[in-house]
Amino acid sequence: MEYIVQILLVFILVNCLFKLSFWKWWQTAVFGLVCAGFIVGSCRWAILQSKTQLADLLRDAGAMQDAAVWVTVESAVCFAFCFARLGELFGRRKRVLVRMLLKVYPGLLVFPVLFYLQTETIFHLPGTDFMRVSGLLAALTAVAVPLLAYLMRRLYPDEELRLEVHFLVSLFVCIIGLIATVNGNVTYAPVEQSLNVRAILLSLGLFALLFASGVLLNRFKWKS
Repeated sequence: MEYIVQILLVFILVNCLFKLSFWKWWQTAVFGLVCAGFIVGSCRWAILQSKTQLADLLRDAGAMQDAAVWVTVESAVCFAFCFARLGELFGRRKRVLVRMLLKVYPGLLVFPVLFYLQTETIFHLPGTDFMRVSGLLAALTAVAVPLLAYLMRRLYPDEELRLEVHFLVSLFVCIIGLIATVNGNVTYAPVEQSLNVRAILLSLGLFALLFASGVLLNRFKWKS
């Protein structure tokens, strides 16, 4: 489970960098300074942590459920940004305030990732001054965040392609987040019953009807 959580943290960081690639260079530089300030400000709490406390936190069902909610909400915000940005690229410029709020939201889950990275760095450098370690990590973060965001923009110069990758990474974060936060307990036991073919056909028919209605409505809006 710990490896799954680490994979989740890596993709949260990558997803944040993809979001920052839509910002201007000075905006990413400012956010890099904000991240560096967070690392310096949280140093005293990172020093007090231990591997046992972090392991207990990962086994805490309540904390994992709260984390699943945060991951799902942030993924939904990323999905909304991708659709709003695509609509803007194709000439749909409605709800300017909503699009602006979606664009300026960098992703708050990157801060727990930075805190985890800070604690792991302290664990792997025993005997070193913790304040110095945090200071070096903060300086590295302040430089790396705008550079990596610029690298993402250079690797994916086409904005539509970058939006697609951002959407896919957000979807992956959402799925892995739900997997990583499950504690393995079954709340409701399955009940054995015969297969209800009529209910299945009714559900498929309702899905097909709603899907066709959505496609027709979307085409009507684009033509209008």
